[in-house]
Amino acid sequence: MVRLKDIAEYVGVSISTVSRVIQNDQTRNVNQETKNKIWQAVKELGYVPNQHARNLVNNKQEKTNTRTMKIGWVANPTQAETNPYFATIYRGIRDTLTVNDYTLISITKDELENEALLLETIHDLGIEGLLLIDKIDDSLIQYIQKTIPLVGLDFFYTDKNIAVIDYDREAAMKAVVQQLVSQGHRDIGFIGGGINGDYQDLHNEFRYKGFVAAMKEAGLELHPEWIINTKWKMENSYEAMNQLIQRNTANLPTAMVCASDLMALAAMRAVIENKLNIPKDMAFFGVDNIEMSKYSSPPLSTVEIPKYEMGSMAAKTIMEMVEGKITLPIKMTLPFELVIRDSSLIKRT
Repeated sequence: MVRLKDIAEYVGVSISTVSRVIQNDQTRNVNQETKNKIWQAVKELGYVPNQHARNLVNNKQEKTNTRTMKIGWVANPTQAETNPYFATIYRGIRDTLTVNDYTLISITKDELENEALLLETIHDLGIEGLLLIDKIDDSLIQYIQKTIPLVGLDFFYTDKNIAVIDYDREAAMKAVVQQLVSQGHRDIGFIGGGINGDYQDLHNEFRYKGFVAAMKEAGLELHPEWIINTKWKMENSYEAMNQLIQRNTANLPTAMVCASDLMALAAMRAVIENKLNIPKDMAFFGVDNIEMSKYSSPPLSTVEIPKYEMGSMAAKTIMEMVEGKITLPIKMTLPFELVIRDSSLIKRT
């Protein structure tokens, strides 16, 4: 077990200095450079700062003494409230944990990435496991993983050494393109969002990769002017579609593949406001099958993602990991299904 003394020797400072930094003691000032070195040493050496966390790692106490029945949910704080996709996943998690007498605690990415709050959040609150839907750094994953189990619910974590519950985003988008091609579409555009901090990295986002792969397999040309990166904002989707139509009235795609229903619905409004017909002038296909997609005008064709089941399965997985029933970082891919509605129901000749 790593001790304060080991960290002090590793960094070259006193044990009391290490203790003050870890406990966020403000009575004596420690310069920022030293603080950074100490926190880096904590991560690299795998220091576990309190007895509760040590017992979780070593499993030395009886279950009745160590169980807190608390699971953390790391996500953007507004996602479960404002985004129907995440709201349904959250409901699946919450319902499953509640039935099994677990408490779900919301934790923000900022709380984990703040070094002083990290130890308090993970250890002092007694979190037994974490569900990740917001992206956190690899170094943070590795550090937290030494103490408690993790389950990811997004493609960010597919190649990480943690359990992942997700659907095949690339395959889903390929299926959408293939469906549109079977309807006779050849001029197809894409609306989506990138990854990483500023959401600019569109080319490594799996839905976009699936779109590109399917277009190439069908021998269809990619038109850069028909590729829209909304940064996952509905207003960007609406404005970009407006601009696309007004700049290229004579050269528009006959169909738009959208990485989410919300992006599709915003773009569809722009199309209708510009006096174009959906699907006659431009067909639309979304992803997620949120409730409002069947009430749009026309109703939106989309990909049904088992959102509630993803949340429920993630909850079951983290519970079994906490209880020691699962020890391997399992990867579970849930099935998707195309839902064909009026927004794409027209054959091109």
